[in-house]
Amino acid sequence: MKNVLLFIIIFFYSNILNAVEFKGKFEQGSFIIGKATKGSKIEVDKRKIRLTKDGYFAFGLDRDRKNNVIIKIHENGKTEIIEKKILKRDYKIQRIDGLPKKHVTPPPEVYERIKKDNILIGKARSIDTTYDYFKDKFINPIDKYIITGVYGSQRILNGKPRRPHYGIDFHAPEGTPVKAMMDGEITLAERDMYFTGGTIIFDHGHGVSTLYMHMKDVNVEVGQKVKQGDIVGTLGKSGRATGPHLDIRLNWFEIKLDPESILKLRWGKKNFYSTLL
Repeated sequence: MKNVLLFIIIFFYSNILNAVEFKGKFEQGSFIIGKATKGSKIEVDKRKIRLTKDGYFAFGLDRDRKNNVIIKIHENGKTEIIEKKILKRDYKIQRIDGLPKKHVTPPPEVYERIKKDNILIGKARSIDTTYDYFKDKFINPIDKYIITGVYGSQRILNGKPRRPHYGIDFHAPEGTPVKAMMDGEITLAERDMYFTGGTIIFDHGHGVSTLYMHMKDVNVEVGQKVKQGDIVGTLGKSGRATGPHLDIRLNWFEIKLDPESILKLRWGKKNFYSTLL
């Protein structure tokens, strides 16, 4: 009888603990995909999270996140609370000297333009659709490249500390075709933003978006659906850039994540000082 009761208790708690699975590292800057029982309700840090029809959900961890993540799973009238410790990362220091003043501090006459650009980008990043493309495997936007900038690196421009870099920079010849990393819908397609130049934002569902910057050519329009591998434009050096490169970003709503969370990069020769933004 005791063995039967013990089996029942172990079985019950095993089912609760296995109610949700996670893919991704619980460390600063990471993108996390979860899989829960169909019909469950999920909260992450008191924020209600959308689930796909088959139980997948997504969330992300900020670059400087310090406190643990609290995940609540509500299922069949019961609530399970999972607490995950966040691993701290060490970020690179990127010093770039000898830059023109306008690359470090924009002149006052462009402030209004920058404000409008930021509103457009923020609006595109806030979109929450039912697309479930985010749960599939992403591909690199170009095939041959040199990594010239990494996520999280603290930038010191002409000796002055500036905001961290929130993307990955792919250096390649200007005009190199650029591919969509995943299926999605175009939510922003601008050809001349002040900081980012030719800029594209892709919606992959559930608040997950990717962003391309400094494009030479932007060959898509807002509302257009794209498939993984589609050519969406060409690599350039538009906006506030010091050389040809593609700066890609990964966002979960307002949270800026490390694109390496979704990509398999080829690490070879690196030059962390050749491009800006």
